[in-house]
Amino acid sequence: MNPLRAAILRGARATPRPGAATRGTRAGDGFVFSQLRGYVEGDDPRRIDHAATARVGALQTRVYLEETSLVLAAIVDESGSMSVGRKRPLAAAASEAVRAWFGALEGEDQAARIVDERVVRDRRAAPLVRATAAFRFGPALAIALRALPRGASLLAIADGFDLPDDESLARAALRFDATVLLARDPWRDDLPLRGIVRLRDAENGRTRRVFVGSQTRARYRIAARAREAMLRARFRDAGWRVGVLDEGDGRVSLLHAFGLPA
Repeated sequence: MNPLRAAILRGARATPRPGAATRGTRAGDGFVFSQLRGYVEGDDPRRIDHAATARVGALQTRVYLEETSLVLAAIVDESGSMSVGRKRPLAAAASEAVRAWFGALEGEDQAARIVDERVVRDRRAAPLVRATAAFRFGPALAIALRALPRGASLLAIADGFDLPDDESLARAALRFDATVLLARDPWRDDLPLRGIVRLRDAENGRTRRVFVGSQTRARYRIAARAREAMLRARFRDAGWRVGVLDEGDGRVSLLHAFGLPA
Protein backbone atom coordinates (compact mmCIF):
# COMPACT_ATOMS: atom_id res chain seq x y z
CA MET A 1 0.00 0.00 0.00
CA ASN A 2 1.39 3.43 -0.88
CA PRO A 3 2.05 5.77 2.08
CA LEU A 4 -0.56 8.35 1.04
CA ARG A 5 -3.34 5.79 0.76
CA ALA A 6 -2.33 4.27 4.10
CA ALA A 7 -2.52 7.71 5.74
CA ILE A 8 -5.90 8.43 4.14
CA LEU A 9 -7.21 5.06 5.30
CA ARG A 10 -6.12 5.70 8.89
CA GLY A 11 -7.88 9.03 8.87
CA ALA A 12 -11.06 7.65 7.34
CA ARG A 13 -11.36 4.96 10.03
CA ALA A 14 -10.47 7.16 13.01
CA THR A 15 -13.02 8.70 15.34
CA PRO A 16 -13.81 12.32 14.38
CA ARG A 17 -13.36 13.46 17.98
CA PRO A 18 -12.76 11.83 21.38
CA GLY A 19 -15.75 9.82 22.51
CA ALA A 20 -17.51 9.94 19.13
CA ALA A 21 -18.45 6.90 17.08
CA THR A 22 -16.44 5.93 14.02
CA ARG A 23 -17.58 7.55 10.79
CA GLY A 24 -17.73 4.37 8.74
CA THR A 25 -20.07 1.41 8.92
CA ARG A 26 -19.39 -0.70 12.00
CA ALA A 27 -19.05 -4.42 12.52
CA GLY A 28 -22.29 -6.36 12.41
CA ASP A 29 -23.54 -4.63 9.28
CA GLY A 30 -22.98 -7.65 7.05
CA PHE A 31 -19.44 -6.92 5.88
CA VAL A 32 -16.94 -9.72 5.37
CA PHE A 33 -14.09 -10.23 7.84
CA SER A 34 -10.77 -9.52 6.17
CA GLN A 35 -7.89 -9.78 8.66
CA LEU A 36 -6.51 -9.07 12.12
CA ARG A 37 -4.05 -6.25 12.65
CA GLY A 38 -2.50 -4.36 15.52
CA TYR A 39 -4.69 -1.76 17.20
CA VAL A 40 -4.23 1.81 15.89
CA GLU A 41 -5.32 4.86 17.86
CA GLY A 42 -8.79 5.82 16.67
CA ASP A 43 -9.95 2.24 15.98
CA ASP A 44 -13.44 1.37 17.20
CA PRO A 45 -12.89 -0.45 20.56
CA ARG A 46 -15.81 -2.73 19.71
CA ARG A 47 -13.69 -4.29 16.97
CA ILE A 48 -10.91 -5.44 19.30
CA ASP A 49 -10.52 -9.23 19.12
CA HIS A 50 -9.91 -10.21 22.73
CA ALA A 51 -8.98 -13.82 21.98
CA ALA A 52 -6.33 -12.74 19.47
CA THR A 53 -5.15 -10.04 21.87
CA ALA A 54 -4.62 -12.67 24.58
CA ARG A 55 -2.63 -14.88 22.19
CA VAL A 56 -0.42 -12.13 20.80
CA GLY A 57 -0.08 -10.08 23.96
CA ALA A 58 -0.99 -6.82 22.22
CA LEU A 59 -4.31 -5.30 21.18
CA GLN A 60 -5.60 -6.76 17.90
CA THR A 61 -8.39 -5.24 15.77
CA ARG A 62 -10.74 -7.06 13.39
CA VAL A 63 -10.66 -5.50 9.92
CA TYR A 64 -13.69 -5.93 7.69
CA LEU A 65 -13.71 -5.73 3.91
CA GLU A 66 -15.40 -2.34 3.92
CA GLU A 67 -12.49 -0.98 5.94
CA THR A 68 -10.02 -1.77 3.17
CA SER A 69 -11.84 0.28 0.50
CA LEU A 70 -12.06 4.06 0.29
CA VAL A 71 -14.26 6.71 -1.24
CA LEU A 72 -12.02 9.62 -2.22
CA ALA A 73 -13.91 12.82 -2.99
CA ALA A 74 -12.65 16.26 -3.98
CA ILE A 75 -13.95 19.83 -4.15
CA VAL A 76 -11.59 22.19 -5.99
CA ASP A 77 -11.75 25.96 -6.18
CA GLU A 78 -11.36 26.98 -9.84
CA SER A 79 -12.19 30.65 -9.37
CA GLY A 80 -10.15 33.42 -10.95
CA SER A 81 -8.05 34.01 -7.84
CA MET A 82 -6.54 30.53 -8.30
CA SER A 83 -4.98 31.72 -11.58
CA VAL A 84 -2.47 33.97 -9.79
CA GLY A 85 1.04 33.08 -8.65
CA ARG A 86 4.58 34.40 -8.47
CA LYS A 87 6.09 31.81 -10.82
CA ARG A 88 3.06 29.77 -11.85
CA PRO A 89 -0.68 29.68 -11.08
CA LEU A 90 -2.00 28.22 -7.86
CA ALA A 91 -4.36 26.25 -10.12
CA ALA A 92 -1.38 24.26 -11.43
CA ALA A 93 -0.48 23.18 -7.89
CA ALA A 94 -4.15 22.37 -7.21
CA SER A 95 -4.19 20.06 -10.26
CA GLU A 96 -1.08 18.28 -8.97
CA ALA A 97 -2.68 17.76 -5.57
CA VAL A 98 -5.89 16.40 -7.11
CA ARG A 99 -3.97 13.99 -9.35
CA ALA A 100 -2.01 12.73 -6.33
CA TRP A 101 -5.25 12.39 -4.33
CA PHE A 102 -7.04 10.27 -6.90
CA GLY A 103 -3.77 8.55 -7.75
CA ALA A 104 -3.98 6.91 -4.31
CA LEU A 105 -7.01 4.87 -5.45
CA GLU A 106 -6.54 1.11 -5.47
CA GLY A 107 -8.68 -1.98 -5.94
CA GLU A 108 -12.34 -1.36 -5.09
CA ASP A 109 -11.79 2.28 -4.04
CA GLN A 110 -14.23 4.80 -5.48
CA ALA A 111 -13.76 8.35 -6.80
CA ALA A 112 -16.15 11.29 -6.48
CA ARG A 113 -15.26 14.74 -7.89
CA ILE A 114 -17.87 17.39 -7.10
CA VAL A 115 -17.97 19.97 -9.88
CA ASP A 116 -20.71 22.15 -11.40
CA GLU A 117 -23.25 20.81 -8.87
CA ARG A 118 -22.77 17.20 -10.00
CA VAL A 119 -20.66 14.27 -8.89
CA VAL A 120 -18.19 12.73 -11.35
CA ARG A 121 -17.51 9.16 -10.26
CA ASP A 122 -15.36 7.94 -13.14
CA ARG A 123 -11.90 7.25 -11.70
CA ARG A 124 -10.10 8.35 -14.86
CA ALA A 125 -12.16 11.51 -15.35
CA ALA A 126 -12.22 12.68 -11.73
CA PRO A 127 -8.68 14.19 -11.70
CA LEU A 128 -9.15 15.83 -15.12
CA VAL A 129 -12.68 17.28 -15.19
CA ARG A 130 -12.92 21.09 -15.14
CA ALA A 131 -15.70 23.38 -13.95
CA THR A 132 -17.73 25.43 -16.41
CA ALA A 133 -19.65 27.43 -13.79
CA ALA A 134 -18.51 29.76 -11.02
CA PHE A 135 -17.09 28.00 -7.96
CA ARG A 136 -19.25 28.06 -4.83
CA PHE A 137 -17.91 26.15 -1.85
CA GLY A 138 -21.16 26.10 0.13
CA PRO A 139 -23.35 24.38 -2.51
CA ALA A 140 -20.51 21.97 -3.36
CA LEU A 141 -20.19 20.94 0.28
CA ALA A 142 -23.98 20.54 0.52
CA ILE A 143 -23.85 18.11 -2.43
CA ALA A 144 -21.07 16.18 -0.68
CA LEU A 145 -23.17 15.88 2.48
CA ARG A 146 -26.09 14.52 0.46
CA ALA A 147 -24.29 12.31 -2.03
CA LEU A 148 -21.24 10.83 -0.29
CA PRO A 149 -21.35 7.92 2.17
CA ARG A 150 -20.42 8.35 5.80
CA GLY A 151 -16.73 7.67 6.24
CA ALA A 152 -15.70 9.04 2.83
CA SER A 153 -12.43 10.96 2.59
CA LEU A 154 -13.02 14.51 1.35
CA LEU A 155 -10.32 16.83 0.02
CA ALA A 156 -11.15 20.50 -0.48
CA ILE A 157 -8.77 22.92 -2.16
CA ALA A 158 -9.73 26.56 -1.80
CA ASP A 159 -8.39 30.07 -1.34
CA GLY A 160 -10.83 30.81 1.49
CA PHE A 161 -12.64 33.75 -0.13
CA ASP A 162 -15.90 31.78 -0.39
CA LEU A 163 -16.51 29.52 2.60
CA PRO A 164 -19.55 27.66 3.94
CA ASP A 165 -20.84 28.50 7.41
CA ASP A 166 -19.16 26.95 10.45
CA GLU A 167 -22.06 24.54 11.03
CA SER A 168 -21.68 23.05 7.55
CA LEU A 169 -17.92 22.68 8.02
CA ALA A 170 -18.46 20.90 11.35
CA ARG A 171 -21.12 18.59 9.88
CA ALA A 172 -18.73 17.63 7.09
CA ALA A 173 -15.93 16.85 9.57
CA LEU A 174 -18.23 14.57 11.57
CA ARG A 175 -19.46 12.72 8.49
CA PHE A 176 -16.20 12.56 6.50
CA ASP A 177 -12.48 12.53 7.07
CA ALA A 178 -12.18 16.09 5.79
CA THR A 179 -8.95 17.71 4.61
CA VAL A 180 -8.51 21.23 3.27
CA LEU A 181 -5.54 22.64 1.39
CA LEU A 182 -5.68 26.42 1.78
CA ALA A 183 -4.12 28.19 -1.19
CA ARG A 184 -1.34 30.38 0.18
CA ASP A 185 -1.28 33.98 -0.99
CA PRO A 186 1.75 34.11 -3.35
CA TRP A 187 2.58 37.60 -2.00
CA ARG A 188 2.08 36.69 1.66
CA ASP A 189 5.73 37.45 2.51
CA ASP A 190 6.50 40.19 0.02
CA LEU A 191 4.22 42.35 -2.12
CA PRO A 192 6.43 43.12 -5.16
CA LEU A 193 4.83 46.46 -6.02
CA ARG A 194 6.16 50.00 -5.74
CA GLY A 195 4.66 53.42 -6.39
CA ILE A 196 1.42 54.05 -8.30
CA VAL A 197 0.22 50.80 -9.84
CA ARG A 198 -2.89 49.46 -11.53
CA LEU A 199 -4.40 46.49 -9.71
CA ARG A 200 -6.87 44.03 -11.23
CA ASP A 201 -9.27 41.96 -9.12
CA ALA A 202 -8.65 38.32 -10.13
CA GLU A 203 -12.27 37.40 -9.38
CA ASN A 204 -14.24 40.10 -11.22
CA GLY A 205 -11.62 41.70 -13.48
CA ARG A 206 -12.13 45.23 -12.15
CA THR A 207 -9.07 47.49 -12.03
CA ARG A 208 -8.07 50.53 -10.00
CA ARG A 209 -4.99 52.66 -9.47
CA VAL A 210 -3.42 52.71 -6.00
CA PHE A 211 -0.21 53.91 -4.40
CA VAL A 212 1.92 51.15 -2.85
CA GLY A 213 4.58 52.30 -0.43
CA SER A 214 6.58 50.62 2.32
CA GLN A 215 3.76 51.02 4.85
CA THR A 216 1.25 49.49 2.42
CA ARG A 217 3.51 46.49 1.84
CA ALA A 218 3.99 46.02 5.59
CA ARG A 219 0.24 46.21 6.25
CA TYR A 220 -0.41 43.73 3.44
CA ARG A 221 2.12 41.26 4.87
CA ILE A 222 0.54 41.47 8.33
CA ALA A 223 -2.99 41.15 6.94
CA ALA A 224 -2.10 38.18 4.69
CA ARG A 225 -0.52 36.26 7.56
CA ALA A 226 -3.41 37.06 9.89
CA ARG A 227 -5.94 35.92 7.30
CA GLU A 228 -4.14 32.61 6.76
CA ALA A 229 -3.98 32.00 10.52
CA MET A 230 -7.70 32.79 10.85
CA LEU A 231 -8.63 30.37 8.06
CA ARG A 232 -6.48 27.59 9.50
CA ALA A 233 -8.03 28.06 12.94
CA ARG A 234 -11.56 28.09 11.53
CA PHE A 235 -11.13 24.77 9.74
CA ARG A 236 -9.26 23.18 12.63
CA ASP A 237 -11.97 24.24 15.08
CA ALA A 238 -14.52 22.59 12.78
CA GLY A 239 -12.55 19.32 12.86
CA TRP A 240 -10.77 19.41 9.49
CA ARG A 241 -7.20 18.38 8.72
CA VAL A 242 -5.54 21.55 7.47
CA GLY A 243 -2.70 21.93 5.01
CA VAL A 244 -1.33 24.72 2.84
CA LEU A 245 -1.30 24.60 -0.95
CA ASP A 246 2.01 26.04 -2.05
CA GLU A 247 2.24 27.06 -5.70
CA GLY A 248 5.58 25.27 -5.99
CA ASP A 249 4.31 21.69 -5.66
CA GLY A 250 0.73 20.55 -5.06
CA ARG A 251 1.64 16.90 -4.51
CA VAL A 252 4.12 17.77 -1.76
CA SER A 253 1.54 20.11 -0.21
CA LEU A 254 -0.90 17.18 0.01
CA LEU A 255 1.70 14.83 1.51
CA HIS A 256 2.65 17.39 4.15
CA ALA A 257 -1.03 17.81 5.12
CA PHE A 258 -1.02 14.10 6.06
CA GLY A 259 2.32 14.36 7.86
CA LEU A 260 4.19 12.49 5.14
CA PRO A 261 7.65 13.33 3.77
CA ALA A 262 7.94 14.64 0.23
